[in-house]
Amino acid sequence: MAYHTGSKEDHSEDKKMNTRPSGKMSESQKADLKKHMERMKKGGMSASEMKSHRMKLMSRMRKDSKMTAAKAHKAIMK
Repeated sequence: MAYHTGSKEDHSEDKKMNTRPSGKMSESQKADLKKHMERMKKGGMSASEMKSHRMKLMSRMRKDSKMTAAKAHKAIMK
């Protein structure tokens, strides 16, 4: 059992409670993102634009497990 000593020790349990869990994308979200990026490639998007766009979509999709690539695209293009 740990006792509080009053010192400035690292309380890793306290830090874990303050951080948000990193969401993982589902298999359907991954497939949806892949299809979306193929459409963007055919649309003439450059490689650097595609990377930036993909990262933005992934960030949005990880926050919400039910978000599709189309919804994420609409949200970031506002």
